[in-house]
Amino acid sequence: MTQNLADTPRPLSAVATPAGEPSRWWRDAVIYQVYPRSFADANGDGMGDLPGVRSRLPYLRDLGVDAVWLSPFYASPQADAGYDVADYRAVDPMFGTLLDADALIRDAHELGLRIIVDLVPNHSSDQHEWFQRALREGPGSPLRERYHFRAGKGESGELPPNDWESIFGGPAWTRSTDPDGTPGDWYLHLFAPEQPDFNWDSPAVADEFRSILRFWLDMGVDGFRVDVAHGLVKAPGLPDLGSHDQLKLLGNDVMPFFDQDGVHEIYRAWRRILDEYPGERIAVAEAWTPTVERTANYVRPDELHQAFNFQYLGTAWDAAELRAVIDSSLAAMRPVDAPATWVLSNHDVTRHATRFANPPGGTQIRERGDRELGLRRARAATLLMLALPGSAYLYQGEELGLPDVTDLPDEVRQDPSFFRASGQDGFRDGCRVPIPWSGEAAPYGFGPVEGGPSWLPQPAEWAGLSVEAQTGDPTSTLELYRSALAIRRADPALGAGGELTWLPAPEGVLAFRRDSFLCLVNTTAEAVVFATEGRLLLSSTGQVEPGLLAPDSTSWWAV
Repeated sequence: MTQNLADTPRPLSAVATPAGEPSRWWRDAVIYQVYPRSFADANGDGMGDLPGVRSRLPYLRDLGVDAVWLSPFYASPQADAGYDVADYRAVDPMFGTLLDADALIRDAHELGLRIIVDLVPNHSSDQHEWFQRALREGPGSPLRERYHFRAGKGESGELPPNDWESIFGGPAWTRSTDPDGTPGDWYLHLFAPEQPDFNWDSPAVADEFRSILRFWLDMGVDGFRVDVAHGLVKAPGLPDLGSHDQLKLLGNDVMPFFDQDGVHEIYRAWRRILDEYPGERIAVAEAWTPTVERTANYVRPDELHQAFNFQYLGTAWDAAELRAVIDSSLAAMRPVDAPATWVLSNHDVTRHATRFANPPGGTQIRERGDRELGLRRARAATLLMLALPGSAYLYQGEELGLPDVTDLPDEVRQDPSFFRASGQDGFRDGCRVPIPWSGEAAPYGFGPVEGGPSWLPQPAEWAGLSVEAQTGDPTSTLELYRSALAIRRADPALGAGGELTWLPAPEGVLAFRRDSFLCLVNTTAEAVVFATEGRLLLSSTGQVEPGLLAPDSTSWWAV
């Protein structure tokens, strides 16, 4: 049942835009992703929660970020870690209550932080009231028009309506059971069977999500991260794709269930709602598209404000590849006057400290790799990312240099795709292990009780990576992030700033200026001679020998 707050809609937040010209804060914001179940546990049950997040907001302010993006905390059976929503206007009891959410938003605004919440419009939970009623009422129920129910193929309807495959593996269809107990129609789920896809051709779905947007905007949130933003509209007639191993095609072509042009009218309607509210509320697209040019369609002036740059996230630690994707990203965003975004890690991919510890191999890496090499490259990659024009996203724990946990035993894994043999690798749990805050033993301050539980086990070596252990150590990754974010905030050449100018550089080296700021990146395993004038601002290695770029390093200079 939806929870309610006995309160009037929130006034303009403490961080809202003052009178006069808009700040356009989102064009260069550093946004920190919190995965609530793994951030901080206030009640000691082993699961992170909203009061835990609220207690750590001063840490995020001091880190130097501008906004906090919260992964889903809605009422959910948790078949896919909250991305299966049963009630979009309620907080799941494992995370707290709506009052906790309200208090978190208020505290964040008092600290100068903005709050972005996840929105999941492609699918609901199979426990959502609409879907449960559709099953109970059977064929002909108006509720079935809000999902994709279809008769099956074959003599008795025993075959799925088309050949689409689930992103989590297996067919994208599950057969329902009619109220009389006989096999019924099939329903579409591009992800887990517990996540039936909405039918956005239904006016009721569009009306509902406009209402959900207003509910959270009235609560005071500053924006939304739109999950599977590319998936809401399906091609008319739901045509067969005509091939198997469809996961291999994702990101390479426009699919009949992804990146259909009809999604853009939905986002134009949403933008009109966002623009009604003070304080420059925003929406960010999680849109996996074949090209950055198609990604740019989501951030045209009358649509969403930002879109994740997954092409950048998947780029290897290679100077030529990095320059190519940086150039193409900036070029694609320029015609629509949208900021480029940059991201290295999130809750769905292997942490970049582990990706860069291994040979190039995509965003799902199972091997531990060379931890020292991975951290060195990760630190350098972060300084490169934070020097680029636009907005940057950080994933919780990357500021601690956390690697993926690659040796979790099978019996503790909870990623739903792990249990579907033909689907994704199913190793996303490795980047979701609760982060360490303090102490010498698990749960390292994640919960209030020493030796208490955590929903995924933490490695013993994480004691040396905790916030407490790294604070005040000038060589630590945490202090590197704090210094980098302070410089970025203070230097008008950074953030949105102006365009970058590439400078001549040896093979394997990137060099660019932004006004009086110079960034040098050596992606090779050897020191490179490169004469530089100016004052050193920051280096990923902590020390710089004059005239030499250290291996796998980035340095910032004032020139």
